[in-house]
Amino acid sequence: MLGGDGTILSLINDEVYLKKKIFGMNRGTIGFLMNNYQPDDLIHRISISKETKLNPVQMKVIDINNKTYNALSLNEVSLLRQNRFAANVRVKIDNKMKINKLVCDGILVSTPAGSTAYNLSAHGPILPLNSTLLALTPICPFRPRRWKGALLPEKSKIALEIIDPEKRPVSATAGQVEVRNVKKVEISYNFKKTLKLLFDKDQNLEERILNEQFIL
Repeated sequence: MLGGDGTILSLINDEVYLKKKIFGMNRGTIGFLMNNYQPDDLIHRISISKETKLNPVQMKVIDINNKTYNALSLNEVSLLRQNRFAANVRVKIDNKMKINKLVCDGILVSTPAGSTAYNLSAHGPILPLNSTLLALTPICPFRPRRWKGALLPEKSKIALEIIDPEKRPVSATAGQVEVRNVKKVEISYNFKKTLKLLFDKDQNLEERILNEQFIL
């Protein structure tokens, strides 16, 4: 498959590609999820490539009109304020209140595969690909001032509730799906869907993510 990272990320929503193994070659910009573009000896490259399996996170969103939306993402689910008012968010993990009111520009939940993208830009941690963790990372947090985020077990059920969602509107994004004026977002791993990517032996995704921790 030829394209960029966006091409790979979009495949999680197509059942046809979940049944196949994908060998991508970069014709986009970054190509973090792709192999280098080199059409020569392609069959041999594919035959000796290494398989990496990625599971998405899923979000279930209820908006202020009580309409429900569902979406998947291989990278992250992110919430962002929609206007000049800071977002006020309650954070619950496995039905237990962890933060009664987080005042922020937003908050995101990242997979290991997505931890070097938006999550890293928001000062979240890089997660090794084989770690069984999710990163919960605030975006420009104001209160609690010292809270920098959390590492959660991959089976965690995360609920983010918006306080005063009409005055302080918030949007939620997963992959190519954006929902505006949200009231509550539930996030968890979806282990029933798996995207199988093939990488050249010297360019595997696990090594790429590990190396990101040493880029100055």
